[in-house]
Amino acid sequence: MLMILQLVIYCLIFTIMVRISVSGGAVNALYFYPKHYQESAFERGITDRETVKNKKSRFMTAFYLVMTVTLVLIIGVWNRAGNFKDAYLQALLFLEVMNIYDGTVIDKLWVGHSKFWIIPGMEDTTYVQTWGQVLKKRTILALIWTVGALIVAGLVVLTESFFN
Repeated sequence: MLMILQLVIYCLIFTIMVRISVSGGAVNALYFYPKHYQESAFERGITDRETVKNKKSRFMTAFYLVMTVTLVLIIGVWNRAGNFKDAYLQALLFLEVMNIYDGTVIDKLWVGHSKFWIIPGMEDTTYVQTWGQVLKKRTILALIWTVGALIVAGLVVLTESFFN
């Protein structure tokens, strides 16, 4: 039951981070949108590549920092994972649940069914991913998170002395 609570908290923090990225309007998170949509926004003069690149860089740095520190704290402090294997398996679980959550709840439900994500001046351009696109992206990310979980587990083990 505790692990389910922790997974919910982790996904909630993920959602908050995504919401922060679109403060001031969805155009501020254009980097989340498919490439064809971004190109259309550039052609229409809604924004430019450099602005999107800078916003993506700032957000992704903060995002990875917050999500990694949160995960290290959950696994290392809250769960007191005692070894690399336990830390790795927990990290992998959290990252894969986040991956599925992102594809279903964020991409398909929130983005797919909310007018909030429609960028003014782009109403005629499709931006919601198909299930096929979501599954392809999530499969690739599932493989990437196997490596990401190694990094998180390493951080948990490295920082273990600070937590005890």
